Amino acid sequence: MEQSNPFDDTHGRFAVLVNAQQQYSLWPQHCALPAGWQVVCEPQPQEACYRWLEQHRANLHPGNFVKNQQQKGIGGE
Repeated sequence: MEQSNPFDDTHGRFAVLVNAQQQYSLWPQHCALPAGWQVVCEPQPQEACYRWLEQHRANLHPGNFVKNQQQKGIGGE
């Protein structure tokens, strides 16, 4: 069965993107990049992207949230 949503294609190739808020996204290789996002990991199988994220993404919170928390003295990484 063919996938109608390119994000659901477990056999597709994806890039890992990041935006200015340090939010990450897997992005199908054949789709145009959204404005404000840049590639931080070249297209590869979905599972490899998940492994890359586990190794490189230190925080699940957006960058502005972490910065605000640090300025308030509430934790931070």
